[in-house]
Order: sequence, then C-alpha cells, then structure tokens
Amino acid sequence: MHLLLLGVSHRTAPVELREQVDFARRGVPAALDALAERATLTETVVLSTCNRAEVYAASADPVAAAAELSRFMAAFHGVPGQTLERYVFRLVDHEAAGHLFRVAAGLDSLVVGEPQILGQVKDAYATAAERKRTGPLLNRLFHASFTVGKRVRTQTGLGEGAVSVSYAAVSLAKKIFGDLSGLNVLILGAGEMAKLTAVHLKAQEVRRISVASRTLRSAERLAEEIGGEALEWQHVDTALARSEIVITATGATDPVLTRARVEQAMRKRRDRPLFLIDIALPRDVAPDAGDIEQVFLYNIDDLRTIVNENLARRAAELERAEAIVRHEVAQFDQWLRSRGAVPTVVALRRRFEDIRQAELQRLEGKLSGLPPEAKARVDEITHLIVEKLLLTPTEQLKSVSDEAAAVAYADALNRLFGLTATDAAREPAAEDEDQRASSKPGALS
Repeated sequence: MHLLLLGVSHRTAPVELREQVDFARRGVPAALDALAERATLTETVVLSTCNRAEVYAASADPVAAAAELSRFMAAFHGVPGQTLERYVFRLVDHEAAGHLFRVAAGLDSLVVGEPQILGQVKDAYATAAERKRTGPLLNRLFHASFTVGKRVRTQTGLGEGAVSVSYAAVSLAKKIFGDLSGLNVLILGAGEMAKLTAVHLKAQEVRRISVASRTLRSAERLAEEIGGEALEWQHVDTALARSEIVITATGATDPVLTRARVEQAMRKRRDRPLFLIDIALPRDVAPDAGDIEQVFLYNIDDLRTIVNENLARRAAELERAEAIVRHEVAQFDQWLRSRGAVPTVVALRRRFEDIRQAELQRLEGKLSGLPPEAKARVDEITHLIVEKLLLTPTEQLKSVSDEAAAVAYADALNRLFGLTATDAAREPAAEDEDQRASSKPGALS
C-alpha cells in the first residue's frame, strides 16, 4: 500500500485557481463521499484551507490513483483538466508524509509558523475518520503529523511573536493592559487593515468595539461583520474618552487626532491609560500626542519593526523545526517500509503456529492425563517459545532500510519455509499485524 498526495497550494497556484478548487464550496463531506466511489483509493483525507486544497490517499497502485485523483478534482470542481494540470502537484510515500508534516508544523504556510493550520489538519482528519474514510496508513500518517506540529510548537520558537501588522498591534495592547477582556475599543476607519485588527481584538473578547468612519454606511458594514457598533463621526470625541484602545486607519490626508483633541479626551478619562495604534499612512495621529502622560502611541513603522524582529526570530528557529520534521519523516518512512514485510511476517507466524498446534495434537494422548491448569500452561509456554523464536527475524526484516534488501530477505524466508499467500490470508488481522502484535506482552513488533 502506498501513500499518495495530490493538491494545489499558494506555492503552485494563483488565488483564482485556488478559489475554484476550494472544497469548502461544496463541502468536504461531499468530496469524501465522491472519493469513496473511486476503486483505486482505499483511504482518503481532504485538507481544504484558504491557501491549499489537498487530497491524501492510500492506494496499492499510486500511478492509477494519481490519474484517478486528477480526474476527480477536475470533475468535482468543474475545472478543465488541462487547466488544473498546470498547477497540481503529486507526491508519493515519504515525500507526501514530509509535505504533510511541514504543513502541520506551519513550515509550508503563507506566514511561516502560523498556528491555525494544525487545527485545520486535525479537523480534516476527524471529518474523514467520522465518515470511515481512514485506515491504518492515514491513521498513522495524520497522528504522526499531530506529533510533529506539537513538537515544533513546544520545542522551538517558530510560532512566537506577531508577524502581521494587525496582530502586532494586539500584542502590544496585551503588553500594556494584560488581559484585554472588558476593555472598550474604538476603530477609526473601515478599511481592510482596520477590519483585520478588529477581528484580532474581537478574539481577545474585548467588551465593546465601536467603529466610526467618514461614511456611516462603511462603519455599519464593518460593525456588523465584527459584532460591534457603528458611530457617526461627530461622536468620536465621546467614544475616545471612554475607550482604552484606539485603532486609526482612515486614509485621511491630515491627522484626525491632534494633540489638543487627545488632551481633551484624557481630562475626561482621569488619566486612565490610552493606547493609540496608528496604522494609517499618512498618519492619523499627531506625533506629539504620544508625549501626553499615560498616552501610548505606536505608528505603522513601530509595528513593522516588531513584525520584522519576530520574522527574523522565526527564521532562526526554522532549522530546528526542519530537523524535527526530518526525524519524524524517517520514523514514518521506517514504519511504511515495515508494512511491506507484514505479509511475510504474517505467513511466518501462521506457519509456526500451525506447527505448534500440530505438535500439541500429536502429543494429545500423552498430555491427556494432565489437569486443565497444566494443559493451559503447556499451551502458553509453547506459544511463548514460538514468539521468542520469531522475534529477532521479524524485527530484522522490518528494520531493513534498503527496499531491495527487504524484498530479498522476504523472498528468502518465503522459500526457506515454503510460505504462500494463502498462509498470510489466513491471519484475520493481517493488515494490522504490526499494531496487533505490539499490543500484547511478549508479542512481535
């Protein structure tokens, strides 16, 4: 069984194409149901985010499965096959595993180290598992990816520090106020930067977000999106006096908050701290307003400096994160190779068990006089002997790193013991031999 990945991402396709192949439009469950009808695919997981659309699959024939997946993606999304072919990428086995591990670690994200992707990977797996579309291969793959994501986040500093101007503003506010819940926020402007910052602040469970814009309708649209309240522009001074955090992004040509205006608001505030974040260009807040006692003013250059420092810090952690990924890929690759030895291992176990059972039956007459406890002990001892005899050859066969050598070893065992495909097929849980055997004391692993 092989692991196959087919997908498009921000690294391979423009946003127009990514919008077309977004599985969220028709729903990931619908995609999984459609994939279940494809004979070449035994397991599937669909990972769909704003920057990627990827299908992970298990198949005995990766070449046929790749063609099947290409046809599926084109048909499901209504995209011409030739158009899709220009942007799609395909990875097999350890390369596919390495890609998913880097995705889960945040190493393949548009913003390196962003934390949301690991949750999205977990959700994609959970959706597939609920619909019975996962099995031994993808179960192992995705649980390993969760381990990678957790290790990178706990053992490196890759995810630390804000790497967007809007989030840097929120991080600064937290340094000044600590917990932001219960605070009042005023946003001047209703553009994209104002919206992004408002979304981040909303996630901090602030008490109230008021939005004011020169155009009331623009303020109302943003307020509706973020669950805030829209203000007419003439009410800005009242809102300024009651707010702890003020975000300015109006696009005005002259400062909308002069020093005198801020001083007036501070007199009403009784010197409670006021945090001003000016992300407009030209600036919305007069620079000397930051000289007022208990006023903390940061402009877009201050925020960009913070962002650049955090990006540099993350870059220094990249190699440590990549080392974790390489280690986990090697572990998964070894497990993947060991699965190729499973039929031989199963057949060998079956042959030894047949011999054990045959000998116990041959000695039945001599053992008939033993009490039931003694008979059970004989059965247990002979079973453990078989397990011990098989332990070393099984471990050696599974640990061979060279695929050609592993095939040669398996062929030698098949010839030496006269093993056949029938021997393996008679084992009820052959597909999960490595998991079944390792779950009991003294068993093979």
